Amino acid sequence: MAQDQRTPVILEQHGAIAVITISNPPLNTLSHSVRLGLDRVLTQVMTDSEIKGAVLCGEGRAFCAGADVREFDQAPQAPSLPDIIRLIEACPKPVVALIHGVAFGGGLELALGCHYRLAGSKARLALPEVKLGLIPGAGGTQRLPRLVGIDVAIDLVTSGRPVGADEAAALGLVDALIEGDEIEFAVDFVDRGSTQLPVPLSQRASPEAPPTSVFVDKRASVVRRARGQESPLKALESIEFGLSVPFEEGLRNERAVFQALRTSPQSRALRHAFFAERAVAKIPGLEKTHPRDIQHLGIVGGGTMGIGIAVCALKAGFNVVLLERTLAESTQAREGIEASLQEFVERGRMTSSDHTAACQRLVSDTDYGCLSTVELVIEAVFEDMGIKKEVFRRLDKYAPEGTILATNTSYLNTDEIAAVTARPEDVIGLHFFSPAQLMRLLEVVKGEKTAPHVVATCLAFARRLDKVGVLAGVCDGFIGNRILFHYRKQVDYMLEDGAMPWEIDQAMESFGMAMGPFRVMDQAGLDIGWANRQRLAPTRPRRERYVEIADRLCERGWFGRKSGQGWYVYQADGTVLPNPEVEPIIHTESARHGIERRFFSVEEIQNRVMLAMINEAARVLEEGIALRPLDIDMVKVFGYGFPRWRGGPMHFADETGLDEILKALKDYAMTDDVFWKPSSLLEQLVREGRTFSDLN
Repeated sequence: MAQDQRTPVILEQHGAIAVITISNPPLNTLSHSVRLGLDRVLTQVMTDSEIKGAVLCGEGRAFCAGADVREFDQAPQAPSLPDIIRLIEACPKPVVALIHGVAFGGGLELALGCHYRLAGSKARLALPEVKLGLIPGAGGTQRLPRLVGIDVAIDLVTSGRPVGADEAAALGLVDALIEGDEIEFAVDFVDRGSTQLPVPLSQRASPEAPPTSVFVDKRASVVRRARGQESPLKALESIEFGLSVPFEEGLRNERAVFQALRTSPQSRALRHAFFAERAVAKIPGLEKTHPRDIQHLGIVGGGTMGIGIAVCALKAGFNVVLLERTLAESTQAREGIEASLQEFVERGRMTSSDHTAACQRLVSDTDYGCLSTVELVIEAVFEDMGIKKEVFRRLDKYAPEGTILATNTSYLNTDEIAAVTARPEDVIGLHFFSPAQLMRLLEVVKGEKTAPHVVATCLAFARRLDKVGVLAGVCDGFIGNRILFHYRKQVDYMLEDGAMPWEIDQAMESFGMAMGPFRVMDQAGLDIGWANRQRLAPTRPRRERYVEIADRLCERGWFGRKSGQGWYVYQADGTVLPNPEVEPIIHTESARHGIERRFFSVEEIQNRVMLAMINEAARVLEEGIALRPLDIDMVKVFGYGFPRWRGGPMHFADETGLDEILKALKDYAMTDDVFWKPSSLLEQLVREGRTFSDLN
């Protein structure tokens, strides 16, 4: 075996076949040193007369996860990935990609440059550059259509979705699925076909361009899905451009678009989100705290949230005991869980055998004695402090010593709940977001007395559930709902001052939000917000403005989708229309308070919402409820539909300029110095010339 000491690329000969291994753990990204190594070793393969062909593979658990994202902010260094791929295509000997684990982005483009592609059973292939605000930059939009056709290429490139080995084979993305030992299979494949060289993808004719109307429809579909993100549309345009020009011209255009997007605000925001998603679980001070191994989970409450949590846990392989008040409710909860799991089977995200195994790991009962083996129990009952305290008194009595006791409350004081137990150090908040089986955010709420190992264990639990676990402190609403509650006040003010609910929704959806605030209220249920406002009424500052429009709807029994109408009307055929009875209620309330209604532009609506969100987020940070700005960003992205391509509210504030944010707040404060009072932290950062990013 000969190993290049200067680069993380290994060349090992198996008879006349060279095995080239990328060794850049953990995911074999294509850093500059890897590209140098590939250049050197591939040149050796080409010039060594004793080598008949080569297998290209990755060390460890991945073939190659693509570019090193950390290099995106640096000047490009030769050789580039397109240079390496050209070298492979020019090789007079067959080079076969042995794909095990992930082949993402540049890793898949590297494989597309090889003469053949083989896939192991655990292979996952994707061109996910759009998720970083980019398009493939090393021939992905040009070679892929020549291999799998236009429709498949558009789907994979504009969505960034991964495909497994079987689907890759069915699509023609790989030439064979590996049986037995991967290296032996690949070496034998090259050895048997070493005299045959297929035409490289770059030299194959591009597919015939479809009628213009086809791309018009494709473009409309991509724009709808992208919700303001530009890279998916740019990727589609790159594919379309390449169908009518020579390969090299298409490649130059692709590279130019890639380089332009690399420095765009959207790509900066998406790269921020990429790194922030990985950073949230790294908590200073917990580096040496080892999480406990959780296998048995208890859940108290079999409503919508309890069912969702159970589904998450069963899919992740946990044993689950779910408690309800009566046998009838317990049976109903079990049926709901099994039905929800079946939906995953029908969508191809779970096998029938996995469904059966998951159902066998579920126990549903009414007896707290069934919790005798659980290591973590989650209370998911109605959002009422008295009810939750009673549950925790029982958990304190029946749960084994050392069991973590978690509450799923979305607003209530975790410390007050912990105080009814004899073990507050074991109590923590685990705030799941609805629907829990789909939403990825999990706020891990550390109480005043919560032990460090409990925090570490719950963050590890979040990762096993494939959730983004964000550490939060105790306050009303924690991170996400506290910020939400604040900017919804501003939404209410605009409603009473002149805007209509659907106008505000449209403005925020055009900003990139998954749903406007009034659609979200209807979805969650207006009664939930109403109950929370009533709970907080005694503590509301006397000078704070209060808008009663939503209360008027609730008094009529209009709770949103669940009751058939709220801000919108929900018809039996699925049509959703603005509720015509809402407008007169709004006008009546405005007149009752002597308000002369006025016009709000889309830009003003967006500015007011974002300023309210950023200012309250800064207070959350200032009070230590959130550890870092990036934690707030991830809460809003994963839990509240904030557009990922804007990076989150704190990143958005930095991009806008904190001095501009502060000036706008001060201008608005001249009309309402209670709501718009700037946070002390924001004023301090502007004074010191720093950004939120500096606090990460």
